[in-house]
Amino acid sequence: MSKATTIRRRVTIGLDVSDRYCRVCVLDARGDVACEDRLRTTPAAVRSWFGRYAHARVVLEVGPHSPWLSRLLKGQGHEVIVANPRRVRLIAEAERKSDRIDAETLARLGRADPRLLRPIEHRGEAAQQDLALLRVREGLVRSRTKLIQCARGLAKSFGVRLPASSTPSFAKHVREGGLEALFPGLGVLLGQCDELTASIRRLDREIERLGRERYPETQHLRQVAGVGPITSLAFVLTIEDPHRFAKSRSVGAYLGLTPRQRDSGDARPELAITRRGDEFMRRLLIEAAHYTLGPFGPDSTLRRFGLRLLGQGGPRAKKRAVVAVARKLATLLHRLWVTGEVYHALGAPGADVQAA
Repeated sequence: MSKATTIRRRVTIGLDVSDRYCRVCVLDARGDVACEDRLRTTPAAVRSWFGRYAHARVVLEVGPHSPWLSRLLKGQGHEVIVANPRRVRLIAEAERKSDRIDAETLARLGRADPRLLRPIEHRGEAAQQDLALLRVREGLVRSRTKLIQCARGLAKSFGVRLPASSTPSFAKHVREGGLEALFPGLGVLLGQCDELTASIRRLDREIERLGRERYPETQHLRQVAGVGPITSLAFVLTIEDPHRFAKSRSVGAYLGLTPRQRDSGDARPELAITRRGDEFMRRLLIEAAHYTLGPFGPDSTLRRFGLRLLGQGGPRAKKRAVVAVARKLATLLHRLWVTGEVYHALGAPGADVQAA
C-alpha cells in the first residue's frame, strides 16, 4: 500500500504499543484485514504513518505512551479509543499472543462496540505536566524514606538504634547524637538525605505557588482539614473537568474507592474496593482520611461519620472507616469545587451536608 494513498472509507485500526515499536492492524469497512505493519514508537513515525488515513477509528490500550499518542492522533482528525486493559481479557488471557495478534484483537473489539472497552479519557498536556511536578516530589520522598530505612537497618547490625525523629530532621538528629561515624558511608547517606530534603522543600514552594496562581480553586478545597496544597492540586489535576461527573458521588467510583460487586442470587459478599483510577490520588485521599480520624483531626461531620463506623467494631472496622471517609471526602471536594460553597465542618447547610 502506497504511503500517499488516502483511505476515504471508514476503517478501524488496532495499535499495539511497545517502547520501541508499534504493531498496526487495519480493518476495512467489511471487517477484513486490509493492512498490517510495524512502525517506530516516535511522534514523527506515528504522524507520518497515520497521515495516509482520514478520520479512522484508532484503538489502543492505556499505557505509558497512550497520552501523547492519543493527543497526536486526535490532532490528525482520528477517533481515538484508549481501552481499559481490565476490559481486554481476550488479550491478557489469549492462548496465542503476539503484538500482531493483539493489534488485530483491539481493532475488532473497537469495531464491534467501543463501549465494551470502557474507553479512558487522558488529561490534557498542561495538566499532565503540572501533575508530573507532584510525582517528582513523590519520587524524592520515597527515595529519602528508603535511605533512612537503610541507615536504621545498618545501625541495628552494630547494636545501635538511631534516634527517633521526623523524616526531614533525621540527619540533624543523627549528627547531634554524635553517630555520623557509626559505620563507613553513613555520612554520605546523611548528606543525600539533606539534599533530598532541600529539593523537596523547593518543590513544596513551587506546588504552593502553582496552586495559588494557576489553580485558584485549590484554595477553596483547602477549607477541609487535612487537605493541603498537594492533595488539593492533585485532585484538581486528576479530575481536570468537574462537570464531566453528573453526580459528585461518582468521583469515589472513578478513583477506585467503591467496593467490588459479585452478587449472585441471595449472596452479597463483602469485597475490597476496586482500586481503579489514579493510584496516587487515591493514596492522598486515604492519607487525608487517616488524619481526619486521627488524634489531631478536628471535629466535623466527616469525622463523626468515620468514628461511627469505627465504633461498629470488627477486625476490618478501621480499614472500612478510612476508605469510607476517603470516598466521602472525594465527594465533598468535588461538591465544593462545582458549587463554590463555603465549607461548614459541622453540618451547617452547605456542601458538606450534601456530600457527607
